[in-house]
This record gives sequence, structure tokens and C-alpha cells, in this order.
Amino acid sequence: MELVDRYIAAVQRELPENKRQEIGRELKANICDQLDALSEQGELTEAQIVAVLKQMGHPCKVAQQFVPAVPIIASEDIPLFKHTLFTVLGVLFVLQVVGGTTQWLGSAEGDLLGFIHHIAKGFIGDACLAFTAILLAFWSFSAQGKPLSGSNCQKWQPQNLPKVGPGWQHISLSDVFTDLATYLFLLLVIWCSVWMSSEQLAARTVIFSANAQQLLQWFSPIILLSMANSLWQLRRRVWTTELLLTNMGINLAYASFLVFLAFGSPLLQNQVQNQVQNQGAELNGEFTLLQLEHWLSYSLVIAAMFPGYEVIRDGLRWRKLASK
Repeated sequence: MELVDRYIAAVQRELPENKRQEIGRELKANICDQLDALSEQGELTEAQIVAVLKQMGHPCKVAQQFVPAVPIIASEDIPLFKHTLFTVLGVLFVLQVVGGTTQWLGSAEGDLLGFIHHIAKGFIGDACLAFTAILLAFWSFSAQGKPLSGSNCQKWQPQNLPKVGPGWQHISLSDVFTDLATYLFLLLVIWCSVWMSSEQLAARTVIFSANAQQLLQWFSPIILLSMANSLWQLRRRVWTTELLLTNMGINLAYASFLVFLAFGSPLLQNQVQNQVQNQGAELNGEFTLLQLEHWLSYSLVIAAMFPGYEVIRDGLRWRKLASK
């Protein structure tokens, strides 16, 4: 019976101290019952005892059957944990883009690699801290046996469940936060004259014309409306007819404005032409102000195709939802 005692001791080592004696007695009684049944057929051998213990399972596995391991996060809290984590990481990414953009636009060097490195370094550090804080918060509630989703799981009503819809109807978090970062970047570029010093403004090599700058500032309310729409999407997380109509209107405004800006007026100030002429020896005549204007116009037209496509896409989706 030495093997049985060793086996029970191995199981007890995996158990909480206050449950070792009780579970040890119960486990020993179970094993002894099986051995007694075998002894009625003849004298017990060590091989039979080993076979019984092997059939019981590894001591760690047996201990987990009596006292299941407590997960770090309760299973019902995992969806909430993922949603919270992605939301916080998305906000941190947007803040890093804003901070990195501010530093990049205010720098005379305009190092793109330095801009990317600054965002990546800051985001990784903040993301690690946020992940640890969120994990510890959820773990503390799970350890107390009070999962955060417990009340929601008890109070749910079948009538409140969203209707069955196609896969495209789900709004991706990554798309929402990418849009928010883009809108913030546009506002920083448009209103750079407000937050940048005169020295920083003088150090820039590309300057919008006064007419283009005014048009961009007039368009700022649409950008703010776009940010509000993204926050609305973040709250709903499912495309509805109202969200689709709003998104169509905003994207139509973007497409129209980009096309108008591309062909409506000169985009750059005349002093850029002087800079290009003064640097002609260094640039070896690779481009002129007119060529730069054409390149920017073509880029704006290409950029307008993306919101134009989304207008058509959302229009088709709106028809599908409205027809139901």
C-alpha cells in the first residue's frame, strides 16, 4: 500500500491545505474499494496496484477534478475584457498618433522614420501598461467571485438581442480607430497655424495657398462631424440604416470636397516656387511647381475615389436593410 500512500500524498500536495485531509480520505477510500474488489479474485500484485493508480490519472489531474483551477479572468468576462482592451489600445494609438504628428509637424527635419519610431515606441510602452492594469482589474473581480458580466448575464432579455444580419453589418474596432486617427491628423494639419510657433511655420517647406487653407478650415466642421459619427459607430458596433445614411452623407462631402480642392484653386503658395527655383541645382530639375501642383491634384482625385466607393457601398447596404 506504499504506492497508494505516495499517490495520495502527491495529490494532496496539489490541493489547498484546508482540503487536503478531507479529499485525501475520500480518494483513499475510493482506491481501496477498487483494490478490495481485485483482492477478492486473488492476491494483489504491485502491477495491479500500478494499473489502478494509472487508471485514476496523474495526481495533478486528479487534484484539479476535486478543486478546479480558478481562471485569471472569468469565462463570462472574456468578451468584455477583449472589448475593453481593444478600446483602450485604440484610444492610446490615437493619442500616440496625435502626439507624434504634433512633434513631426513641428520639427524642421520632418523625419518620417523618426515619426514612425516615436509612435511605435510610445504605443508599445503604453499598451503594456494598459494590458497589465486591465488584466489585474479583471483578475481582482474574478478572484472575489464577482464577474463584471454577471449582472448582465442575469438581466438579459431575448427581445434586446440584435437582429440576425450579414457579416458586413458588424463594425470593426480597428476601422473606427483608424478613422479617428485620420480625422485628428487632418485637423492638426489644417490648423497648424494655431498651435505651431512662427519659427516652426517658417521652417516648413510646403505651404498651402491662402485660398486652399481657407477652404480646408471651412471644411473642419465636417471633420468634427466625422469624428462624432465614428464615436456613434463605436457605441452601436452594428450598421443601421441611420448610420449608413450618415456615413453616406459624410463620405459624399469628402469626395466632393477633394475633387473641388484638386481643380478649384492653386494648392501651394508662390514662395514654394521660389524655394524650388533656389534649390534647382540640388534637385537637378526633377520637378517644378506646376508638376508638384499636378501631382497633388491627381493624388486628391485618387483619394476622393475611396469615399466615393464607400458612398456606393453604403447605398447598396442601405437598400438591403431598408427592404427588410
